Amino acid sequence: MAGLWHLSVREAGLRLQRREISSVELTQDCLERVQQVESRLHAFITITPEQALRQAQAADQRIATGQTCPLTGIPLQVKDLISTAGIRTTCASRMLENYVPVYNATVVDKLLDQGAVVLGKGNMDEFGMGSSTENSAFAPTHNPWNTKRVPGGSSGGSAAAVAAGLVPFALGSDTGGSVRQPAALCGVVGLKPTYGLVSRYGLVAFASSLDQIGPLARDAYDCALVLNGICGHDPRDSTSLPQPATDYTSGLEQELRGLRLGVPEEYFTPAMQPGVRQAVEAGIKALEGLGATVQPVSLPTTKYALACYYIIAPSECSANLARYDGVKYGYSFQDTSNMWEAMEKTRQGGFGPEVKRRIMLGAYALSSGYYDAYYLKAQQVRTLIRQDFARVFQQVDALVAPTSPVVAFPLGDKTADPVQMYLIDVCTLPVNIAGLPALSAPCGFSEGLPVGMQLIGPHLSEATLLRIGHAYQQATDWHLRRPEI
Repeated sequence: MAGLWHLSVREAGLRLQRREISSVELTQDCLERVQQVESRLHAFITITPEQALRQAQAADQRIATGQTCPLTGIPLQVKDLISTAGIRTTCASRMLENYVPVYNATVVDKLLDQGAVVLGKGNMDEFGMGSSTENSAFAPTHNPWNTKRVPGGSSGGSAAAVAAGLVPFALGSDTGGSVRQPAALCGVVGLKPTYGLVSRYGLVAFASSLDQIGPLARDAYDCALVLNGICGHDPRDSTSLPQPATDYTSGLEQELRGLRLGVPEEYFTPAMQPGVRQAVEAGIKALEGLGATVQPVSLPTTKYALACYYIIAPSECSANLARYDGVKYGYSFQDTSNMWEAMEKTRQGGFGPEVKRRIMLGAYALSSGYYDAYYLKAQQVRTLIRQDFARVFQQVDALVAPTSPVVAFPLGDKTADPVQMYLIDVCTLPVNIAGLPALSAPCGFSEGLPVGMQLIGPHLSEATLLRIGHAYQQATDWHLRRPEI
């Protein structure tokens, strides 16, 4: 049976439960699709067809006995910094090229318990550090809308895989926009949940106070289904919120009348491409047409967010990545009798240029004599950014802004200028600094490439953001467009 890879999570789930298709058929179709286009995309680091088909057979048996849930039998891709027992988890780094975990991340266990099917591991920027998936140690991922362009990052493999129909949904991680920005550049929906709503146990750490696992899918409804499947308190994660189970699909059909939306002027930067601005403004008008009231708001500390982030994130990265010393696991330089040289050569050969850059930035910010001037100051600015959001959310229910100031740019265009690459995340970083939820949904095209509109809400407002995204997608068809690859 051909063409099943076009199905959304919701459509595939309904057809599976009605026994119109089997999980084995759906999984085989997705694997065939991977075979057709993966050589042009490089969306995967590891593909696990045999294991996926075994999981699909088990899912079909569950369906036959009526033990189903919306994700039973649905194939997915897992970003390659989320631990998968028996499947290598490389973080797209030479340092962990042959690392095979002996345990699953909590999110993986949850999905497997529901009968989901893991097709493989998604390509990414090394250790999640990048905005274009060009920092992978193995190969850059290409955008399915134009294979000469980047897919965004660092969850570029996940976004490209969903956009090209390799999987109905994927798990990514978002430290400074790494789910939302590639979702925008690839024309899919990406959700960054409230910090602590989804367990980070088994997520290889980059910046522990910013990292959050989130879903990428074709529409807001699918994101709601996946969030249902992965959220919840986890005693193994000390930052996990003690939230009761919630059905994020239950309120999706509510109308937007009476909802107050704010448009933060600071997010419409002078560097924003005109086509991006036009598409986002048209999206805001469409939300207004659906009954929401729209008003301008100001978040004055936004201008400090980029500097704040690039002190906090590298500082946490330098501490987290100190564990890769060539002694305990991972790549190890052995051709010396000197322990210190072995450690130096291990880190020199195991890490790529961007990872080394951020480790050095972080080590400098944390060093004696500079800690107060940089790291402590950044934490104080973080508090101001949080207060800014708290004040604005007393006036409005959610914010609407661009996800990225630009559409997908050519491969190699910004690799020589790290600051230009960092500026790509200017609209997404503040959300992570404040620990808020945010959703990116496709809202149009510019230069033939997708544009993303970002919805930002107060803590634990995922239901509201998904409701807005779903209402917008009921009134528009941008999320239904598919790249011709």
